[in-house]
Amino acid sequence: MFDRSPIGLPQAVGVGYKPQHFSDILSGDHPVKWLEVHAENYMGGGGRPIAQLRALSEHYDISVHGVGLSIGSEQGLCPDHLDRLKHLLDWLNPAEFSEHLAWSTHDGHFLNDLLPVPYTANTLTRICAHIEQVQDHLGRRMLLENPSSYLSFTNSTYDEPSFLNEIAKRTGCGLLLDVNNIFVSATNLDWDPAHYVDALDLSQVGEIHIGGHHEDHDGAGHVLLIDSHSAPAVEPVWDLLDRVLSTTGPKPVLVEWDTDVPEWPILRREAQRANSAIHQVTANAA
Repeated sequence: MFDRSPIGLPQAVGVGYKPQHFSDILSGDHPVKWLEVHAENYMGGGGRPIAQLRALSEHYDISVHGVGLSIGSEQGLCPDHLDRLKHLLDWLNPAEFSEHLAWSTHDGHFLNDLLPVPYTANTLTRICAHIEQVQDHLGRRMLLENPSSYLSFTNSTYDEPSFLNEIAKRTGCGLLLDVNNIFVSATNLDWDPAHYVDALDLSQVGEIHIGGHHEDHDGAGHVLLIDSHSAPAVEPVWDLLDRVLSTTGPKPVLVEWDTDVPEWPILRREAQRANSAIHQVTANAA
């Protein structure tokens, strides 16, 4: 058994680290107090990525975000992947570790996507067992991120907030709340994002993500939002962030931008806005 209490990130703004921003981040001329890295980019034995991460960890708290564990898979978790992940977390000792409510492997093949699961009792049991295995193997609590959805399953017996609430209750894991994913899913599946926020147990949220998406249309001409991480957050997503923070108080908020990565001043501007949202809820509570 292990202490399920994480180190915890600062209740401040962070950004997803990209190597082209290394010098700008180390300059310190910005509101960023912590960084997120994707675990699978740092499972090698050395080289520039590891050297840069070691240097950054001397100045900033780090959140490690996994994309390859396949928590929702019907098959077992990959022992080799778990071992390499544990090695990374042991030497880095990040403030948080998180993964997705999704699956991405089948018959030993990695599908390079985050695929959905039905919200049923059987799925719940399997995911909770996988989370317990991860937490026991790593010796630390993890956060589980809500997905962006493009379809729903007719056999689902839980709505998503209830499903996440039950996972957190059974396993002791925390939640990573991506407010852009809420907006994307709500638009695609035609439900109320505010109701989702109100139904979720926000006391379990250890980290919040905000980012952008791409707008497309399906075959019937309906709006289809794609979680692309390639643009600034839109106003309704900022409004959802404000709604969450009004209940939780200050939380670590990550600006997520993973494709078509902009020059540092653009990312810095998004970070400044997220920082203002955190400061506003702090001022309102005073």
